[in-house]
Parts: sequence; structure tokens; C-alpha cells
Amino acid sequence: MAKVGKKYAEAAKLFDKQKQYDVAEAIDILKKMDTAKFDETVELAVNLNVDPKYADQQVRGALVLPHGTGKSKTVLVFAQGDKEKEALAAGADYVGADDLVEKIKGGWLEFDVAIATPNMMGKVGRLGKILGPKGLMPNPKVGTVTMDVTKAVSESKAGKVEYRTDKAGNIHSSIGKKSFEADKLIDNLTALVDTLIKVKPSGAKGQYIKSITVSSTMGPGIHINQYSIKGAAKKEEN
Repeated sequence: MAKVGKKYAEAAKLFDKQKQYDVAEAIDILKKMDTAKFDETVELAVNLNVDPKYADQQVRGALVLPHGTGKSKTVLVFAQGDKEKEALAAGADYVGADDLVEKIKGGWLEFDVAIATPNMMGKVGRLGKILGPKGLMPNPKVGTVTMDVTKAVSESKAGKVEYRTDKAGNIHSSIGKKSFEADKLIDNLTALVDTLIKVKPSGAKGQYIKSITVSSTMGPGIHINQYSIKGAAKKEEN
């Protein structure tokens, strides 16, 4: 068994790792954990009954959480002309074209979100091997390749999160900070689960959601009973 820290071990004593908790109880337990001296990120992990190697079972998209993530994102926009001015007016931190492409080729990656207008993708496509592995490549499926740069920048700044199944069918996403009020974390969690159910792939058969786990950056995972998530998980029964 892997060795764990004293705070982690103490936190693990607050709940039964074999039990599924109602969402409110799980968040209450998480907030009682004394696992770090900083304001930890709260992470949600959802295991879906899908096989992402098949096109009709892939789950990918983005949503703006009701109460944001608690993190201020640095936004970069590839745009020119009027769209460059629009991006700057919307609050983008970096805006440009060839200059940014060259800077990124040189190893600079000091941003959290990259947005591009469609006409810029010919240039941005050359950065695929750099941006792709970092999850920073603009993509129309998550709204980061668009002519509406005002909306894209505003949503990114407001707490937009992207979700995508890994090879094992898991979705991992931030749903806020540990300092958030419990009801705000529950709202964000519910919004994400609700969205995942709405985008259930046509190829997914049987029980779609296999498990839901919530944890903080330095804390253990707490299993949640999906049917305790108001108005969201119960839709799977229909």
C-alpha cells in the first residue's frame, strides 16, 4: 500500500470509502478535511460506460459553471484586424497572429486558454504538436474556434471548463475551490453532471454513469450516489 501523509490519513477517517454519499453530505465531508494550507481545487471525476475509441461513444464539450472555477484564466486569442480589437476589448490577455505563433514555437506557453478565429487555423494548425498535448489547441467542439471572440473570451474568463473522456471513459474537471460555499459547489457539480447526461452518446448502452467521485487537490476521493443529484442523474432513468 502506498504511503500517505498524516493529513490525508486523518481526512480519510472522516468517511467510509466503500459508501456512496448523498451529494450534500459528500461536499460537507470534503469541506471539513484539513488537507492543505492553500485553497484547494475541488475536482469531480465521472466514470462513464463508454469506449472512446469508437466515434459514437466519445464525450467532449465545454460549459460555463454557474459559479465559475475560482481561478482567473489567462486567455490568448489568435486574431487579426477588427477581431483583434474585439478580443482585446473583451478582456483577452494576449492577442496576435504570426507573432504569437513564433513565440509559442519558441517554448512560451504562459496562458490557460487559446481561442482562434477560423481564418487563423491555418497558422495555428502548425502548433498542433505543441498545443495538443497540453490541451490548449483551439477546437470548434468546445467553442474556441469561433468568430464570436467576445463570447469565447467572456465565457473563458467567467469559468468555462472543458470536459473530455480519457481512454478509460473518465471525465475529470474542476468544479470550484474548497473555500466556495457548499451550495455553490453543489450547483457547479450538478451543472456538469446534467451536461454529461444531456450529451450522452448514441453508442452508449446500459447504465451510462458508472461512478461519481469528488475530491480536493490533496484529499481522498468521496463516492457520490448519483441519484442524490437533484434533477440531473435521475434523467438517466428515463
